[in-house]
Amino acid sequence: MGRLAGKCALITGGTTGIGLETARQFLREGARVMITGNNQVNMETAQRELGSDVSAVISDAADANAQKQVAAKVREQFGTLDVLFVNAGMVDMRPIEQFDEEAFDRSFAINLKGPYFLIQSLLPVFANPASIIMNASVNAHIGMPNTSVYAATKAALASLVRTLSGELIGRGIRVNAVSPGPVATPLYGKLGFSEAELKNVAASIQGQVPAKRFGTPSEIASAVVFFASDESAFTVGSELLIDGGMSNI
Repeated sequence: MGRLAGKCALITGGTTGIGLETARQFLREGARVMITGNNQVNMETAQRELGSDVSAVISDAADANAQKQVAAKVREQFGTLDVLFVNAGMVDMRPIEQFDEEAFDRSFAINLKGPYFLIQSLLPVFANPASIIMNASVNAHIGMPNTSVYAATKAALASLVRTLSGELIGRGIRVNAVSPGPVATPLYGKLGFSEAELKNVAASIQGQVPAKRFGTPSEIASAVVFFASDESAFTVGSELLIDGGMSNI
């Protein structure tokens, strides 16, 4: 019997990378799964791979009002929700002098505002007990150049884990976080670099990892499964850094 048998789970940003791999592992562990995403092509591809039993919802992770619609879909499909993996996010790497207000607001909307109002909208739907897992980042803990806004959004998300863990545990809702280091996902291909620039950026980042490699989506997803399962029933408000030692140098 799977570790998530009988549980209903929502994964935001579940069409590629860590989110898609987490959906695969959740399914193997016996969960019923719903994913969100904002790209129709990626959504269709993911649903073909995951199977027709997986519910898929097109949603803008930055739109606070859209989170109410996602919560309504969860209630309609599942009745109650046992696991939420807040995975949808964006990386915008650029020097401070190149940021404008629109880009700043977009990063905070996707990485912090959307998750905040999704959790708020899901409060009446969560089971007791339930588990929320946030996808934060090692960048909240290190001073990597050109990540000032991204790191700030993830630091805020990690702070939210600590405050909400205290606020929601009385309702039986545990809140924890995984904080990956660099992971080999399509996310890096969305940074707007040329292929040559992307290789240089990847090499530079990898050089900062004591393990001398990028992580894999499977390694992150396995940790999310642990937090989603009853094995972590006494784990509240924690943040697990999965970074190949990057935060230790």
